[in-house]
Amino acid sequence: MDKIWLIIQREYLTRVRKKSFLVISLLAPLLLAGTTLGIAKLNAPSAPDEVAVYDASGLDLLSHLVATDEVRFVPAVGATPAQATAAFQKARPKQAALLVFPAGFTVDASQGVQLQANGNVSLNRQLNIRKAVNKAVGDLKLTRSGLTRETIDNLKADVELSAVNLSQQGGSKNSVGATTAAAYVLSILVYMFIFIYGVQVMRGVAEEKSNRIMEVMMSSVKPFQLMMGKILGIAAVVLTQFSIWLILSYTITTVVAPMLMKPAKAPVATTAAAKAPAAASAATATTADEAPALKAPQPGTSPNIWSVLDGLPIGSILGGFLFFFLGGYLLYSSLFAAIGAAVDDQTDAQQFMFPVTIPLILSYIVSINVIINGDPNGPLAFWLSMIPFTSPIAMVMRLPFGVPTWQLLLSAAILVGGFLFTTWVASRIYRVGVLMYGKKVTYAELSRWMFYKG
Repeated sequence: MDKIWLIIQREYLTRVRKKSFLVISLLAPLLLAGTTLGIAKLNAPSAPDEVAVYDASGLDLLSHLVATDEVRFVPAVGATPAQATAAFQKARPKQAALLVFPAGFTVDASQGVQLQANGNVSLNRQLNIRKAVNKAVGDLKLTRSGLTRETIDNLKADVELSAVNLSQQGGSKNSVGATTAAAYVLSILVYMFIFIYGVQVMRGVAEEKSNRIMEVMMSSVKPFQLMMGKILGIAAVVLTQFSIWLILSYTITTVVAPMLMKPAKAPVATTAAAKAPAAASAATATTADEAPALKAPQPGTSPNIWSVLDGLPIGSILGGFLFFFLGGYLLYSSLFAAIGAAVDDQTDAQQFMFPVTIPLILSYIVSINVIINGDPNGPLAFWLSMIPFTSPIAMVMRLPFGVPTWQLLLSAAILVGGFLFTTWVASRIYRVGVLMYGKKVTYAELSRWMFYKG
């Protein structure tokens, strides 16, 4: 154990003292936060598109076109379509498009409507305008039939459905969005860290083998001690980097982000919807009171990003994440170490990496369809979370949805057994491969190495 501890210290200190480690550990959360804030700023709601409306149908459609946050409608200038088009071309870029209703347009024969623009009209803009036009024509049909939009809206049911997890103490309400997002993020982290740092183990072993450093090290330590020291040393680097990212992310989201983002303000009604009766506003307020989780932040307060995690079993999620992440890393990194010891060239490692990484990739792809988009407690999800090669991702993806304790313990026990088995297999290959030079390795050769004596 003393020799393994010395190797762990060497692997850990060698990597954490590199400038690249400090740069990635410190700048990655800042770059991620900066990118997120930048996208949020660029994607912030801008001024609505101004669309000029030329109506020759005589239905007074302009008064029925309701402005929204995305588009507002103004009367076109000109007595003829040609004059309206000429005036619109002069008004650019203030006006985004010109909506022309022909003389023969009726609520029953609604053909011939044109959307003119100086260039291609984006799909999103077309959808916004088409939605407003369809609503206006629909209101005219309702009026002709003796109904009103308010009557139709009052007849519609808007039932709020809250998911309650009875397996949690007291019955915990879970947000579908937060649960799904947590499953996605955790599975991506496990996949990313296992793959990146497992490949680091393989490259480190292959580099030391190519430099003939192994010949010197083998005179002092056993191959198994060297392999375990490398794996555990890099695991400590992973935990250190992950801890730094977690602390910086929490600081940025709870301290820096609220300072940079302005408090939410109550929206000011600027569209025709502001003319709706006061009863509609009261009904909206009542609905908001019944669904406090959907309320917008009050003016003068800063949104709490971490509040979306309320209702999730945070303790079991973090504990399960760390265990299955470390278990998956140890399982796969032992195989990567064996690959690095078996090959002399990095290009030869690709043929052996492919069958090792297939379960990791398939577990992520299949788990998304089976667990997130399907039944997280179904039979396929259960077996994916039991097989050692797929359980690190499948079980971590199931954690936010709630996993029975006996399944969690059984999966953990099988993962530990799988790690011990793969470590034994990898050590048998490792002890022969680290001192084997100049020989083209095949799968048959690797299988023979496992049963060499000595």
